[in-house]
Amino acid sequence: QGRLAETGGGSVETGGSLRLSCTASGRTLMGYTMAWFRQRPGEEREFVARKSYTGPHLAYNTAVEGRFTISRDNAKNTVYLQMNSLKPEDTALYYCAAGPGWSFDAEGASAQKYTYWGQGTQVTVSS
Repeated sequence: QGRLAETGGGSVETGGSLRLSCTASGRTLMGYTMAWFRQRPGEEREFVARKSYTGPHLAYNTAVEGRFTISRDNAKNTVYLQMNSLKPEDTALYYCAAGPGWSFDAEGASAQKYTYWGQGTQVTVSS
């Protein structure tokens, strides 16, 4: 059974940057889309970004577009989320997830599409 583990969370001030990493162990991510979601207390899990296994396919939540960058190193079974110009509203528990294939529609932003999940890493942005 595969496992995803996130690292890199922490506390920063508004305008700061963090880089999250998520590494898979126990299985390959070949063919899997990797995504980042976040969840604030009392709210549903929210899509942040996703990237296909190969090729140019990626997508972002409009709230983070231009500030966050998703990338992956397939040789290391790792996906990254570079977060710049952080805002207090970015404060949340961030999860990485893996799901088979790539969806060209809104399904790709649905948590239900993703099979494997990490335990989450906390990001806190102070004003």
